[in-house]
Amino acid sequence: MRIPTIHGIIERRILVNYVAEPEFVEKILPKPFRPKLYKGKAIVGICLIRLKNIKPKGLPNFIGVNSENGAHRIAVEWDENGKTKEGVYIPRRDTSLKLNALVGGKIFPGKHYLANFNVKEQNNHFHIDFVSSDHTIIEIDAKLNHKLNDNSIFETIENVSAFFENGSVGYSPNGKNFDGLKLETYKWEVKPLEVANVKSSFFENKDIFPTGSIQFDNALLMENIEHEWKSLKTINQCC
Repeated sequence: MRIPTIHGIIERRILVNYVAEPEFVEKILPKPFRPKLYKGKAIVGICLIRLKNIKPKGLPNFIGVNSENGAHRIAVEWDENGKTKEGVYIPRRDTSLKLNALVGGKIFPGKHYLANFNVKEQNNHFHIDFVSSDHTIIEIDAKLNHKLNDNSIFETIENVSAFFENGSVGYSPNGKNFDGLKLETYKWEVKPLEVANVKSSFFENKDIFPTGSIQFDNALLMENIEHEWKSLKTINQCC
């Protein structure tokens, strides 16, 4: 699936990150993807992103669309032409915009579930929750912090920033294939968040992640980032 280059503004992006035991992540990853490990752990999570003025590059802002979106993400590697590639596998996407739900998986990569988003942002405090059409639930309460939380596997904001900047390529399932998008930001800047509450019906599902196999690690904030989305070559599913 190929689309024109998309341009707009990331008005707000929160990356909610967990560490998980690789053996359980492997079970939910289709081939050719495998978990990308950091200190022996798989890194999974949710991207909560508000997009503004999204439209084909070169067109005026007034025709662009705005939306709240959520994407479940798994940091992955795969082999391509004898080289190891890295990015994220996105098993599901959720959106506040009916247009996204309509065209997702058809003319835009990844099926999008329509969801009701509740967002409150004031004085660097953030509350986001949503319930999707299939009752998937996500909730987070956080505030801007001056440093990464002490118990994070990444230890420093520089380490976690580099890890996710390198994972700018994302693949979503489309039948037996995987459609890819590359995020190119005009600048890359993440800030740490202090999280008071986080819930995810997917990552708290004991049938997928048994007790003790996953734990919250950190959350990051990006704001007001001009960016482009570019189509990538489709990956065919292996045996």
